[in-house]
Amino acid sequence: MTRTVTLRNRLPLPPATFALALLWPLAGLAHIQSGEAGGFVSGLSHPVSGLDHVLAMVAVGLWGAQLGAPAIWMLPVAFPMMMAFGGMLGLIGLPLPGVEIGIAVSAIVLGALVMGEVRPPLKVAVLIVAFFAVFHGHAHGTELQPGQNAMLYSLGFVIATGLLHATGIAIGLIHRWDTGRKVLRAAGAAVLVSGFYFLWSALT
Repeated sequence: MTRTVTLRNRLPLPPATFALALLWPLAGLAHIQSGEAGGFVSGLSHPVSGLDHVLAMVAVGLWGAQLGAPAIWMLPVAFPMMMAFGGMLGLIGLPLPGVEIGIAVSAIVLGALVMGEVRPPLKVAVLIVAFFAVFHGHAHGTELQPGQNAMLYSLGFVIATGLLHATGIAIGLIHRWDTGRKVLRAAGAAVLVSGFYFLWSALT
């Protein structure tokens, strides 16, 4: 009984509920026509097709886990919401300068925040995450394949993003232990270094 209470205190209900909500649309995929399903699957796979996206989105979950409630669920909610907005800009063809640079810088900044276990005010943390989410979303939106359903494509990449955040949160639960804190900070350093590589690639 004591163990159950401890786990509930460590993992608040909102992140778990959020993850379940993201998974729910998968149950309806069997009822989608093949062309539409292609758009959904394409959107679902797109965020995991690039290491820069994966590392940044997992880092959001890691940072949220370090910050604890309410950031542990607010950051993974704010990112997909603003990413959907950025995706809409990409879908309708509105340009956003420096998208690849913005994505690379997001890995640098988020990695540094995790490495330093930085604890800004909640509003600042949400703004940082939301700002970079627009660049990630725009990149997804501009790569919609002809003939695919834009709505289901967007739903797919938002769900995939949420699952990556949930992965980061799950890993971030090791923050409760001293060794776990060191591992998370090392992971942040790895994301930071990778971000510089992505930035170099974007500039060359």
